[in-house]
Amino acid sequence: MCRSIKTLREPYATDVTEADIEAAALQYVRKISGFRQPAAHNAEAFDAAVAAVAAASRELLDRLVVRAPAAPSGG
Repeated sequence: MCRSIKTLREPYATDVTEADIEAAALQYVRKISGFRQPAAHNAEAFDAAVAAVAAASRELLDRLVVRAPAAPSGG
């Protein structure tokens, strides 16, 4: 999809910031809308979409359960 969107869950990323989430949301909305920067008459819809995607991303990351790697078996 969009190669500049990074994986933001553990173990791929630690210390994910609000800026990381906002950047990913912006890249997603840019990709699906086809606009790098929307015209003035589309700015409100564009900004609302970025905020909604960021909120959904935050909720997803907060709710994911990452399983610990299996412990090595003793010999």
